[in-house]
Amino acid sequence: MPLTRKAYRAAILHSIADPAEVGIEASYEYFEDGLLVVDGGKISALGHASDLLPTLPADIEIEHYQDALITPGFIDTHIHFPQTGMVGAYGEQLLDWLNTYTFPCESQFGDKAHADEVADIFVKELLRNGTTTALVFGSVHPQSVNSLFEAAEKLDLRMIAGKVMMDRNAPDYLTDTAESSYVDSKALIERWHGKGRLHYAVTPRFAPTSTPEQLTLAGQLLTEYPDLYMQTHISENLKEIEWVKELFPERKGYLDVYDHYKLLGERSVFAHGVHLCDDECARLAETGSAISFCPTSNFFLGSGLFNLPMAEKHKLNVGLGTDVGGGTSFSLLQTLNEAYKVMQLQGARLSPFKSLYLATLGGARALRLEDKIGNLQPGSDADFLVLDYHATPLLSYRLKQANNIAETLFVLMTLGDDRTVQQTYAAGALVHQR
Repeated sequence: MPLTRKAYRAAILHSIADPAEVGIEASYEYFEDGLLVVDGGKISALGHASDLLPTLPADIEIEHYQDALITPGFIDTHIHFPQTGMVGAYGEQLLDWLNTYTFPCESQFGDKAHADEVADIFVKELLRNGTTTALVFGSVHPQSVNSLFEAAEKLDLRMIAGKVMMDRNAPDYLTDTAESSYVDSKALIERWHGKGRLHYAVTPRFAPTSTPEQLTLAGQLLTEYPDLYMQTHISENLKEIEWVKELFPERKGYLDVYDHYKLLGERSVFAHGVHLCDDECARLAETGSAISFCPTSNFFLGSGLFNLPMAEKHKLNVGLGTDVGGGTSFSLLQTLNEAYKVMQLQGARLSPFKSLYLATLGGARALRLEDKIGNLQPGSDADFLVLDYHATPLLSYRLKQANNIAETLFVLMTLGDDRTVQQTYAAGALVHQR
């Protein structure tokens, strides 16, 4: 972690609240000529350059960016590390897609050399796209989590991940048992959880691939280690929902399965939730659980449209997930591009400031990390991005027509991608330079 003090001057924008709760104007801070001061991996000051420059020591280094915007690092609340090699696989809906592409791809991650290679590619791709924190599914193999955490630890990234628990309805070469999943997860927890900026997530893949015995032990892990995360999938696809009803006929519905096995809680994140009802959203909010909105994969796999207004009505925490490899891009800018379209198809608007919130502070709140990441308040970890207004000729030309920060932000989200991310900083250290 860098111990030197340094300042960064540019236009600066960050979310300070959910626009759905406080209104758009009160939801963000924007400094047209701003200054961000970093000390020992933390943000020590933020404000107008004219106010802060006279307070700085004469010898402090100041990095000055012209035609650029500093934002918090992006937070991806749902992504699959072992599916990096099959992103963009053609032509299936969820259940067939798993059997045709996902499971064969994930079978390779018991091999350390392969897991290490993909972990390096995966982490570099996250940082290239400006993602500084992610909630990550491993494969069923403990090695997948070890390789990912080893790669993240080298760069002092805040990363959350877990070994998939899957003891039925999957190929024999990719299943564990209820007991082995408990033992393997516990060993990974003891090795990694709370080490540096790393956290562990108990990870039953989804209800159909776990027996009641395995779900019981997943809940037991959460009881034994109360500050763990839990991640799984819910209500992504209509055929999946019908399958859950067949497998758990004694339960009222999909969410009730997880509720029964004590998997709901303040650090529980459920991916997708495309077909949730009002009562299920209310129950998730009541328990402090969160949903990860994954528009690119929901489009790509034909799953449906997430109802963000319903989630907002129940004050349910919502983050944004790329869901690689069902999702087709590591870029949260491109994911927000798709999210805007999801809302338009439902007759609703997604403001650029709500979009920024979902990709930053909203994700932090979904992960209960808003005191550490998600905005640029003093005291927060110095995880931030420099977005280049001239990253592509079209972006440069289009932004010359922008009249305000709202329009600038929206254009970055519709035309921007990995090329827009000029630099990525994690804990004050430069971890990606375009």
